[in-house]
Amino acid sequence: MPQHYENFPVASVLLPKRLRHPVSIIYAFARAADDFADEGDLEDATRLSLLSNFRSELDGISAGIAPTTPLFVDLAEIVAHHHLPLQPFYDLLNAFSQDVTTKRYANLGEVMNYCQRSANPVGLLLLHLYGAATERNIGYSNAICSSLQLINFLQDIAIDYHDKNRIYLPQDELAKYGIAEAQIARGDCGGLWKPFMLSQIERTRKLLQAGAPLGTILHGRIGLEMRMIIMGGETILRKLHKSGGDIFNHRPMIKSGDWIYMLYRALRKK
Repeated sequence: MPQHYENFPVASVLLPKRLRHPVSIIYAFARAADDFADEGDLEDATRLSLLSNFRSELDGISAGIAPTTPLFVDLAEIVAHHHLPLQPFYDLLNAFSQDVTTKRYANLGEVMNYCQRSANPVGLLLLHLYGAATERNIGYSNAICSSLQLINFLQDIAIDYHDKNRIYLPQDELAKYGIAEAQIARGDCGGLWKPFMLSQIERTRKLLQAGAPLGTILHGRIGLEMRMIIMGGETILRKLHKSGGDIFNHRPMIKSGDWIYMLYRALRKK
């Protein structure tokens, strides 16, 4: 089953009606490009070529050339109407290209560099749509988006390894805890797996908390959406911690009861 682009805010249904169309177009762009990098049995060269075609479409918009494909016709319209920067779209394409060419990350710095292009651009685009792209808000948004990307990595360790031959965990930290790839391949939580995972969970939680003020800075339904996004991340981290990081047998998911509790908390914090 396709693992569609997961860094997009999961609560976009809460957005004001006027923003739902531009958000849906941004999501469609990200989903299509992500599928180029991940889905089917395409050769790597073909995947990169498809992503390059998307870059060419962005180049056309930047040069004022009217696009002809439906997705980019819509994209050009929302970029012009909402004065959206194009760089975040290029950054997303660069991240998806990196998914094709890079399967391992030596250290946390490399992982975070990837997050800056795979996740943070989405938050930046949303802030521009909200009319709230101040330097302070962008900093909060980057913390939230990067933490959500790290949560996806922790949640999907087994999927990324077995289905995509990717490990987004820092190689030096795996080595520090004596964890080899064979252990991930076996789905083995023995040895120092639990303390390794708890360290990853705690660091990610602190990053998410660093961006949490954005949920109260933004007002109305936009603020509610942001609080729901943050609480979704908190919920997954809490479940990861409860299982001791055993994502092989207990992959955390947000269930209907979680959504109800999250909404209750989000409404109380307004």
